[in-house]
Amino acid sequence: MAYNAMMKAVKLLDSKHAFDDGAIQQLVIWELPEPVLGSQHRYKYRLYYGKGGERIVGYDNERGKGDHKHIRGEQYAYTFTGIDDLVRDFLQDLKEARQ
Repeated sequence: MAYNAMMKAVKLLDSKHAFDDGAIQQLVIWELPEPVLGSQHRYKYRLYYGKGGERIVGYDNERGKGDHKHIRGEQYAYTFTGIDDLVRDFLQDLKEARQ
């Protein structure tokens, strides 16, 4: 999708799933007219898996911090290569966390 300076952000994905054990999975992805500070792409995302208020797995690109992920309280750099890879990588980490 081509953007110009007058275009607004477009929400590409907004889903939430509650597991039987009380854990929550939420994925929110936006396509923006310009990259957020610290990222080289035009996507803003927040992928979350947690339980009881504790983030177990999270992927985001907070302004100024760039692409990164959180696994059980530790933060790691994340190399963004596309939306499909992002969701796949998150779901893999979520699967491992649930085992």
